[in-house]
Amino acid sequence: MASANAPWTAVKPTALLVLADGTEIEGRGLGAEGSAVGEVCFNTALTGYQEILTDPSYAGQIVTFTFPHIGNVGANDEDIEDLTPAARAGAVGAVFRSDITEPSNYRSAGHLDAWLKRRGIVAIGGIDTRALTALIREKGMPNAVVAHAADGVFDRVELRRRAAEWSGLVGLDLAREVTSGQSSTWTETPWVWDEGFGAQQDPKMHIVAIDYGVKRNILRLLAGLGAEVTVVPATTTAEDVLAMHPDGIFLSNGPGDPAATGEYAVPVIRELLDSGIPTFGICLGHQMLALALGARTVKMHQGHHGANHPVKDHTTGKVEIVSMNHGFAVDSASLPDTVEETHVSLFDGSNCGIALKGRPVFSVQQHPEASPGPQDSHYLFRRFINLVRERKGEPALAER
Repeated sequence: MASANAPWTAVKPTALLVLADGTEIEGRGLGAEGSAVGEVCFNTALTGYQEILTDPSYAGQIVTFTFPHIGNVGANDEDIEDLTPAARAGAVGAVFRSDITEPSNYRSAGHLDAWLKRRGIVAIGGIDTRALTALIREKGMPNAVVAHAADGVFDRVELRRRAAEWSGLVGLDLAREVTSGQSSTWTETPWVWDEGFGAQQDPKMHIVAIDYGVKRNILRLLAGLGAEVTVVPATTTAEDVLAMHPDGIFLSNGPGDPAATGEYAVPVIRELLDSGIPTFGICLGHQMLALALGARTVKMHQGHHGANHPVKDHTTGKVEIVSMNHGFAVDSASLPDTVEETHVSLFDGSNCGIALKGRPVFSVQQHPEASPGPQDSHYLFRRFINLVRERKGEPALAER
């Protein structure tokens, strides 16, 4: 404490979150030093911060965590969702309420702050995340710059300019930036308690996954149900996909504006649909399948980001709690008569699933692989595999 004759010491902020409207929020710097521009969203999940930050669907975004204690279980090399960690596909920044505490978990291999530094993620702590979340709910997801400087020296004018001039996610094709550089084979199967990940050694079918920003656990669940999975870049042609003789086609999740990525992806999807091969899409893949079938997509006000979203499956009448991560949505009113709406959000009624009538083609908006999140939607992978098995003349698996 300062003496009676000495001035109080002012603590200099070492991080700033500068919104496009000029609002400046001061805090404590965490993670990598430097700055990053992106769209600020909020995520309501209580766990799984590594999976969230490494989800390629978050490319171009700064994630605000509404749960106050982030980092207390440390970091490890297993809870990563992007295919190539060196490419650092995922969130560009993070916003925390509390400081990162020392890790306390048997799976921890290091401190989250050190992990953020290695990933190049710029983070800010000490923020009133409730107030920021309320602002996003009222005004929508703002463009912003998050900056971290250990000496507390910032060019605030330049940061305000960058935030104001960034184009935002509308019209932005980010799938090209996060997709695989070349085709590869995926064999890893889901994590098992006290054993870790397994390997698919006796595949019964071949799935080609078009990578618009795919998550690892999606591929694990496909491999765990008997699939040999070939992952191909987002720009792969329909001719090249069909030359691989797939039994099923998967359209992956990913970041950015589906209409922008759809400029090259939608014509390919239409050709693949003409082949009659069972097709399953998730998130961005869902949105682009809808575009290929004649629907429209729209930018959402605050998006859906969290692991506690209720969705109703009209095909079964069941309500499931799911993991969500999207800022664009399929416009239900634009769905043609050939398409059935299969899932809807019980938060706002927005579209969360479609199926092409009379064809083995369907997709969902949520992330049924979880990671992080509940596993209520794992049955969707069995639903897809059963379409493949039916086409091959094999008995169906129980959906469970």
